[in-house]
Amino acid sequence: MISPTAPRTRRNSSGFTLVELMITVVIATILVTVAVASYTSQVRKSRRTDAKTALLDLAGRQESFFSVNNSYAADWLSLGYSAGAGPTTTGLQVGSGYYNVFVCVPAGSAPCPASALAAPSYQVLAVPIGAQAGDASCQTMVVDSAGQQSSTDGGGADSTATCWQ
Repeated sequence: MISPTAPRTRRNSSGFTLVELMITVVIATILVTVAVASYTSQVRKSRRTDAKTALLDLAGRQESFFSVNNSYAADWLSLGYSAGAGPTTTGLQVGSGYYNVFVCVPAGSAPCPASALAAPSYQVLAVPIGAQAGDASCQTMVVDSAGQQSSTDGGGADSTATCWQ
């Protein structure tokens, strides 16, 4: 017979307790959240590079057109794009289709700020669409005939330092 005062032997248990498992899940969730946010930020920055490249290419084409014609082009065909590229009212999709790019001249139409432009001048502007439209930091990116690069965020505040870095 076993004495009631005799020490009990413990079985060695292997495995994790529920608390240990939950702590591991919480840590993994935090790491995944940080990784996804960082990845999304980098993807948006790479898409901005597509837009900046397109804007600077269009600015160069405008300057080439001006050197020959003494005026800036108001349409895609004059700048060397094919007829399927789209008229200035719908914009030209660049890169993977995350931005619409518009050529704005003094006689232009929406979304161009034509009243702010005096002849001879132009602005080329990129507006994010689709998945990139959630990029609140860079809602409009602009290059003008003076070579000025600017950008505004979702609230209309200047975000040039963020978008053109």
